[in-house]
Amino acid sequence: MPNDNGVTWKKTDIDSLDLKGLNAVVIGGTGGLGRAITQQLASHGAKVTVVGQTFRDEGVSGIDFVKADLSSVKVAKQVGGELPTQSLDLVVLTTGITAAPEREQTSEGVEKDMAASYFSRYSLLKELAPRMLPQSHFFRSHPRVFIMGFPGSGKTGDPDDLNSERLPYKPLETHFNTVAANEALVFGAKARIPHLKFFGLNPGLIKTNIRNNYLGENSWKSSAIEWVISWISASPEDYAKKIVPLLISPDLSNFNGAIFDKNGNAIEKTPVFTDVYVDKFWEASAKLELKALGDSK
Repeated sequence: MPNDNGVTWKKTDIDSLDLKGLNAVVIGGTGGLGRAITQQLASHGAKVTVVGQTFRDEGVSGIDFVKADLSSVKVAKQVGGELPTQSLDLVVLTTGITAAPEREQTSEGVEKDMAASYFSRYSLLKELAPRMLPQSHFFRSHPRVFIMGFPGSGKTGDPDDLNSERLPYKPLETHFNTVAANEALVFGAKARIPHLKFFGLNPGLIKTNIRNNYLGENSWKSSAIEWVISWISASPEDYAKKIVPLLISPDLSNFNGAIFDKNGNAIEKTPVFTDVYVDKFWEASAKLELKALGDSK
């Protein structure tokens, strides 16, 4: 992933941050990277609402919880339409899994990885973003949205087979389609929602439970692979300590659409993501969303 030398920001130590007055929402903030980011934000004074299925930080000051199954397009849209936005400064979208060995789909007819890792963001954001105010009190500029999904990794995806139905099913190709869709989400949202600032996050390989859907929860394969990853990669907590200063850096106001690696360094986007290619993902997403909503009635 080549660095984008045109995007720079002053890195600061997380212990120096005072986040009192910051209001944030972390979608998927109940586990893994989302939870680690939530804990760092709250421990430095921010008020954070987390959305997910299993709350693990009950009683922790500064953290509120909204229970939701975000693999449902209908639920994601509902949550996006109901979250308070009056003083919302920051949104971080972290929900995700990996594709199963055999194709699985939700009750709405969406392949499960695509539903959890992409549509949980796309459908929620379409409802939430238009309701957010154009001015953030904390940033004294536009509110910010960070989309985590490995942008800049070179995955081009296939917008003509967003639901993994047209071609023979391959789990890795299906997951790479969610990676590409999320990169398209960054640039498509930037073009369509001008009163907010959008950024991409690529955390790389980190020990979490995201691979359980493919490897099997508590399986020997999962345990072995996560053990190896824990030795060669940063922990969610270490990643959060590096990335939270980025989320609130005043320097980012000038770099709408920038994407960042695990160390907070700006990286170049995948070259294929021209405006035309991004539009293909958005058009395919709109069609699949309509189909999913029809199936959920």
